[in-house]
Amino acid sequence: MLHFREGRSCVRYKCGLLNTIQDVLRQRPGWVEVKDEGEWDFNWCDVGWLRENFDHSYMEEHVRINHFRNHYELTRKNLMVKNLKRYRKNLERDVGRMEASKCEFFPCTFALPSEYHLFVEEFKRSPGSTWIMKPVAKSQGKGIFLFRKLKDIMDWKKDGTRSEEQKDAAQVESYVAQRYIENPYLINGRKFDLRVYVLVTSYVPLKAWLYRDGFGRFSSTRFSLSSIDDKYMHLTNVAVQKTAPDYDPEKGCKWQLQQLRRYLTAKHGRETIETLFKEIDNIFVRSLQSVQKVIINDKHCFELYGYDILLDQNLKPWLIEVNASPSHTPSSQEDYEMKCSLVEDTLNVVDMEGRLSGKEKRVGGYDLMWNDGPVYREDVNLETFGSASFSANTHLGCVNDREKQLRRLLKPFPGQKRM
Repeated sequence: MLHFREGRSCVRYKCGLLNTIQDVLRQRPGWVEVKDEGEWDFNWCDVGWLRENFDHSYMEEHVRINHFRNHYELTRKNLMVKNLKRYRKNLERDVGRMEASKCEFFPCTFALPSEYHLFVEEFKRSPGSTWIMKPVAKSQGKGIFLFRKLKDIMDWKKDGTRSEEQKDAAQVESYVAQRYIENPYLINGRKFDLRVYVLVTSYVPLKAWLYRDGFGRFSSTRFSLSSIDDKYMHLTNVAVQKTAPDYDPEKGCKWQLQQLRRYLTAKHGRETIETLFKEIDNIFVRSLQSVQKVIINDKHCFELYGYDILLDQNLKPWLIEVNASPSHTPSSQEDYEMKCSLVEDTLNVVDMEGRLSGKEKRVGGYDLMWNDGPVYREDVNLETFGSASFSANTHLGCVNDREKQLRRLLKPFPGQKRM
């Protein structure tokens, strides 16, 4: 049972998840599943497995695993904000305020209970505004609520008068309190956010790929600030929306990103929307740079992040959070096909089979967005444009002709005929 690169015959994989990922791995030519304690070349695990096993796993050169050891620096809500705040402060110190202003894409956020007093100061500066509370380590909308009064979050008040024992007994879960975006961009009166996929194959140097497809996740109820207790109105998580009484799984609550980009372009014009998408690219790059020095880089690791981006009425994009285990459980046939392609192309980029040269700027639906510096498109004509018109090699929400591109790019698998 050997590995492709040195003329070996198969990739032994371990998979801890039962969904699209499992389906794609099973269908991949030359890949064989190992059970239990068998030796593996490739592991798509959940973060729990990683926590238990990573530190005492010896990995050979060719082995790959789908998380960085401390991925949570970006994917836990409180740590993401801490890292972004530090990055912004350092930029201001080293480069200046203009550069630091490019990091103003996350809402004002405090970690509770530790920053309760700072939070209260800010809260009192803008009476009547809406805040949102989120547990730092939960996903799928669990535990989230909106509030406008301090009495609603008394449990998180940092109380210096209690004894240590009492504190232990009354340990509240860590939350973040975040200024709620009160003017979200609405389509048909409904709020939505964008789920976008970014694949990082190295932090030092930083190498990041952006997937062309993604989707907008809509809430099922028309938006209004008069009822802050309606989770179907304020939370776009599919896990929440599919429990709504009028949810229809085939209609679902998703628009493909292509459809959304076309809609916005028709409404606001191409230039405005190109600027919006450039600002979204900026969010990906800055957020990854903010953790670049703290993530333990390891050549065995890659990570597929699910970014959640919210647009406001001024078409400003906000980073809501980054997920280390974006859902690969499909909500419809169209969603299933998109997620299969995403996972297939992730495997194509990770390239266990050794079919790439390493110089590619595009692999299937992925475009190389950052490679120790910005990556530019191939089609720039320097003579006519001068150097000012370099455009980024990102095509989010654009046509994804991945199959055609893969046929040109990849040699067929060993023993497989060209299609």
